[in-house]
Amino acid sequence: MNKMKLFDSYKLGSLELKNRIVMSPMTRSRAIGNIPNELMAEYYGQRADAGLIITEGTSPSPNGLGYARIPGMFSKEQVEGWKKTTSAVHKKGGKIFVQLMHTGRISHPLNLPKGAQIIAPSAVKPSGQMWTDAQKLQDFPLPIEMTDLDILNAKQEYVTAAKNAIEAGFDGVELHGANGYLLEQFLSPTSNIRKDNYGGSIENRCKFVLEVAGAVAEAIGKGKTGIRLSPYGVNGDMQPYPEINDTYKYLSQQLNKIGIAYIHIIDHSSMGAPKVPIEIKKLIRSNFKNTIILSGGYDKERAEQDIESGLGDLITFGRPFINNPDLVERMKNNWALSKDLHQDLFYSAEAKGYTDYPVYKAQSIVSIN
Repeated sequence: MNKMKLFDSYKLGSLELKNRIVMSPMTRSRAIGNIPNELMAEYYGQRADAGLIITEGTSPSPNGLGYARIPGMFSKEQVEGWKKTTSAVHKKGGKIFVQLMHTGRISHPLNLPKGAQIIAPSAVKPSGQMWTDAQKLQDFPLPIEMTDLDILNAKQEYVTAAKNAIEAGFDGVELHGANGYLLEQFLSPTSNIRKDNYGGSIENRCKFVLEVAGAVAEAIGKGKTGIRLSPYGVNGDMQPYPEINDTYKYLSQQLNKIGIAYIHIIDHSSMGAPKVPIEIKKLIRSNFKNTIILSGGYDKERAEQDIESGLGDLITFGRPFINNPDLVERMKNNWALSKDLHQDLFYSAEAKGYTDYPVYKAQSIVSIN
């Protein structure tokens, strides 16, 4: 069999990745007090054979801590906590980006620290519920529409968080512009019904996202900045709208002009979400000249096909990394993947179902003469 491109090294900006396999960002809710810890460092360190790790969603602001026990990147304690993770990954020759995720309206007051607010482009309440440790599942509340000052502050929080990430030892940041969180809330006319320069037209709805991307790229470097997008996604009560293709056409063209390192496209259809048309992926690919990362229920054969065809340059793997910390070696050697996956422990606060998944052990054959 010819060597697969999936296992080839790859140049991402100025970074040399040891393969084209990316560990997908996955919320795991182990950051007690919203501060990264030794357990998280062990988890990421175990998976450092990936060409690139993208961390779980990490809030740039107290206002963005919508989920229970997710980490932040806005305090000294959080920066110091993250240094344990970056050190663990770098010691094993890995590369790691932090995903900056402001949850916006996908939140609940019981998950926020004192003084924080649930803010969004518009006061549009999402349907659905949010888990809280204090009172279990609770309905999403009505968010507060962001003022001009709120928008300025949020942009600055992203920039400060990006600088904090570099101080913490990260190789770069991924802006979470997908899954119904704050950046995508600005993109969609179902969650953004503003009448000012940040709402209405496609250009206006993309304005906040592009301003954040541009400011972060200027602060830490274009080659250290990526973004995650989910056209046709339905997470976070996102709804389809007629201008989806035109929105992402314009957005990808403008992101190309900024010159960030990559666009990461999500397709959750393998998990039951609506299928993302291949045409939108090809459109973004044609408009954006730097790296494209593809995500969505891949095995290594389909990953290789999409790299060979030029649709994507890097491929993410999500759940297989949870119970196969040595996923790269297993795929490279055609070793069986573990089927032992404890979904009930995905979002618990303990080591069980997190750092206790074993690596592959080949059956040893002893020859007796």
